[in-house]
Amino acid sequence: MLKRKPNVEALKESGRITTAVLVRLSKEAKPGVTEQELDTLAEKMIRDAGGTPAFLGHQGFPGSVCISVNDEIVHGIPSDRKLQEGDLVSFDVGVKIDGWYTDAALTAEVGTVSKEVRHLRLVTNQSLEIALKEARPGRTTGDLGAAVQKYVESEGLGVIRDCVGHGIGKKLHEDPSIPNFGTAGEGAGFKEGMVVAIEPMVTLGDYALTQAPDKWTLKTADGRPGSHVEETVMITDGEPLRFTPAQAALASEKADDTLVNATHSDETSELSEGF
Repeated sequence: MLKRKPNVEALKESGRITTAVLVRLSKEAKPGVTEQELDTLAEKMIRDAGGTPAFLGHQGFPGSVCISVNDEIVHGIPSDRKLQEGDLVSFDVGVKIDGWYTDAALTAEVGTVSKEVRHLRLVTNQSLEIALKEARPGRTTGDLGAAVQKYVESEGLGVIRDCVGHGIGKKLHEDPSIPNFGTAGEGAGFKEGMVVAIEPMVTLGDYALTQAPDKWTLKTADGRPGSHVEETVMITDGEPLRFTPAQAALASEKADDTLVNATHSDETSELSEGF
């Protein structure tokens, strides 16, 4: 049952900011940049756009963005650690506008990564698209989880069990919980007007997690890399309304860059992939 009618315009604006921040962070994820520099950039972008960083101070979290690297799955605290060539870094961003929250994440490659790490990131991205096909009236959270689990495990990868998606709206975390594993037909039913954050988390190894000494960061127990992607969407009578399409926005920008470069090459003849 819906608790309230969502403020779609506020969610759209919150989502627009969240998406812009994720795209910018992905572009700035280069060797040598520190996590704190990226967190500072994100906070400035959010506040300059009229939003409030949703994570800053939430249950005591000290950053505006969760930045998790390699074997860190989620809730990484931004520090003065520098990103390095070959790192896989996940950014998780939340924004509040007029009392309404959006929450989204993407994983970016720092420089050149291994083939298996790139495969991990791409499978994680595709698992979100598979999840979104199940996010509609008549389907359940179990349908969504089963579909994601089947796909991810068919690619030889692991689905995180300890962290799941969630409802969102006037609070950062609301019911229902939305696992990325499970049994079709079970769980809560999706209803038109529901706003949810769907977030597959995938690992190259086992799905078991351990908590870092900072009491926030969750890491894979076997030390293998993980990847995380998330979108806030509203259930409609058809495809979900995507408030935070950061992956699509980043892909579109890269496609535009490729087109520009190709056109430039043709003209000159000498010049020869986003809580």
